[in-house]
Amino acid sequence: MHIEPGALNAAKVLYGHAAAIATLLIYAPRWIGRLDQIAKTLLAAVFFSLFMQAYHVPAGVSELHFIGASAIYFVFGFLPTLFGFALGLLLQGLVFDPQDLVHLGVNSLSLMLPLIAAHGLFGRRLFDSQSRRLDWQSVVRFDTVYYGGVVAMVGFWLAIGEEPLALDNWLLFAAAYAPLVLCEPLFTCLVVRLLKRWPDSAVLRRLTCVGNLRVA
Repeated sequence: MHIEPGALNAAKVLYGHAAAIATLLIYAPRWIGRLDQIAKTLLAAVFFSLFMQAYHVPAGVSELHFIGASAIYFVFGFLPTLFGFALGLLLQGLVFDPQDLVHLGVNSLSLMLPLIAAHGLFGRRLFDSQSRRLDWQSVVRFDTVYYGGVVAMVGFWLAIGEEPLALDNWLLFAAAYAPLVLCEPLFTCLVVRLLKRWPDSAVLRRLTCVGNLRVA
C-alpha cells in the first residue's frame, strides 16, 4: 500500500499531507488529553509497525503487507488505530525506510480513510450494540471494506500520478489482498478470544477495548 517516491509531484504530495493532517485534527479533540487513548495509540503503532515489518512482499503496483488492521482496531479501538496508523508509518520511516517519509501523508490517508469507512459501516455497531457479537463473518465484512478502501486509495494516487496507471498491475495488487481478507479475520478472532480469557485484568481493561465486545 506504499506509494513510492516520485510517483506524485510535489503539489499532490503537499495536498496529501494537508488532507492527512486535517483528518487527524477532526478527531484530535476526542483523543488529546486522554492518557488511556494515547497509551492505546502507542501500542497500536508498535504492533502495526511490527506487523508491517514481519511480512511485506512486492505485489503489482505496490506491496502486500500484513497490516493487522482488524486485530488492532478491535483490540485498541477506533481512535487509537486511526492515530496509530499515522504514528506507525512515521516510526517506519524514521527507523526502517526513510524514503517513505516523503509520502507520509499520502500513505497515512491510504490507511486512515478506509478505516473511517469500515468503522462507520460495520465496526462501530460491534462496540455499541449489546445484541451484536464479534464473529468471523463480521470481521470479514469489516476487512472487506477496509482493504477494498486501501486498494482503491492506492489506485487513486497512482491514477493522478506522474506515470500512467498500469491497470493490470493494479489488479494484481488488488488480487493479492483477497487472501488477506479471509485469513486476517481468523487471526483477529483468535486474538480477541485470547484476551477475553482475562476479563478481570486491570491492565487489559485500561489498555484494550475487548471488554466492550461480545464474542460469538
